[in-house]
Amino acid sequence: MLQADMGAGEVRYPVTNNISYMYQVYCSYIMLYKNEAKQDGFMAAQHLQDGLNKLVRKYYQPVAGWFDVRGDEIDVVYYGDKFNDPPFSVQTLSIDGQELAGEVYKSNVELLVPECRSGFISRENREIPMFLVRATYLESGEAMTLGVTYHHSLMDGTAFWTFMNNWACLCKHLYEDPGSAPMIPNAPTFGVPDLGRLCEDVGFEHSEYSLVDPSRFTRVFLPGKDEIRENLLVISVEQQQELRRMAREFGVSFNTIICAIFWKEISVLRFRARPSTEEDLSLFTCATNPRAQLGLPKNLCASPVVNLAAPRPIGEIAAMELRDVALLVDETVAKGTAEYVYSSTRYLLEQRQREIGNEKSGVAGDKLMLVYVCPAHAKCVVSSSRNFPIYQSDFGFGRPDYVRPPYLPFDGCLRIWPTPMSAGSGTSNNEAPLEIYVSLPDYVDFTQSPLLSPFVVSSLIH
Repeated sequence: MLQADMGAGEVRYPVTNNISYMYQVYCSYIMLYKNEAKQDGFMAAQHLQDGLNKLVRKYYQPVAGWFDVRGDEIDVVYYGDKFNDPPFSVQTLSIDGQELAGEVYKSNVELLVPECRSGFISRENREIPMFLVRATYLESGEAMTLGVTYHHSLMDGTAFWTFMNNWACLCKHLYEDPGSAPMIPNAPTFGVPDLGRLCEDVGFEHSEYSLVDPSRFTRVFLPGKDEIRENLLVISVEQQQELRRMAREFGVSFNTIICAIFWKEISVLRFRARPSTEEDLSLFTCATNPRAQLGLPKNLCASPVVNLAAPRPIGEIAAMELRDVALLVDETVAKGTAEYVYSSTRYLLEQRQREIGNEKSGVAGDKLMLVYVCPAHAKCVVSSSRNFPIYQSDFGFGRPDYVRPPYLPFDGCLRIWPTPMSAGSGTSNNEAPLEIYVSLPDYVDFTQSPLLSPFVVSSLIH
């Protein structure tokens, strides 16, 4: 594997072999820090920016690099003596701390998150930044927010929150000892190994992708005709214990039982509200990260994410017993083996080579898309961040008071999220409540579900 500190000269880091370069999108978060002690120099912008530049120049040089497209390959090119430093913008608002917290809660990305153009990598769009920051301060000094955005092709959730914690630790270290050398707790490595050496060459049917007409080709979510409402649900520690008991009874994981409950109950509510949807397909997809199966270390800066999919008629899922839905989800997620990921990588490259051949021949041809982005009658698209150390980013002034995932206005988006009470990462987060953000049409009413109504907190209408 490549090491980050390579000295001067050009270095190429292949994104094409980064397991899935289909994730050419930006992901954003808003982090709220309260200055209750009214400290001078609280989260000072220059301190944060200096720490960030030191971090990417010494440890994360690909983040300060440039994309380069060469035929069917996409590389990140970086150098030891010149840097594409992450854009860092600053603004000061005249609102108070409570109002700022409200804007975070509402996920006001237009106000609090740095603006970035398309994340789609091409010869014409190679200098797109891989990490951006907007620091928002208040005239009163009561609080501030960090709006952060990263390019998913380079980092998955594990790599991103490791990056954030490394940035925070470096800043804290320099704040407490300004003359010292920059230090981080988890130095990253780069370069995904050849998966062909790890597993057999087995072919699979990759239902997580779809070939679509180029006139409909996009990698952004297209809103449907219904008004989409974001719902916030909270699962207490006691409720989680009951769900774990149920998961053990069914022989599935905790995440699986959550997915099964939501997929089934949302299908029931859809069918009850609109009986004509009985035969319409409901697409369940779940983002999985098979680092352990692939033998990839946690400090590897990569994006080994695969979205596994299972389409079923809405009426069928609504009529199934919860145990059977859980077993279907478990069967779908279990496909994410090393062999499956290797097959997925080969399939993506073959399709890219086909698309390039069509372009050279002047043929339109179908384009490959992630199936959960494509229009569908109904979706349940799950991603879980509950084991990430999201609340550990202490820049020297304490942990964040709240971290908000962005509102995504597409039907069926479901995110499992830790709360400020989360102790850290992994199993330690089991001792804290969980948040569930779900975006659904406004005719889906969670209070009508005996299984979901106990979790309902509020509806966040955007």
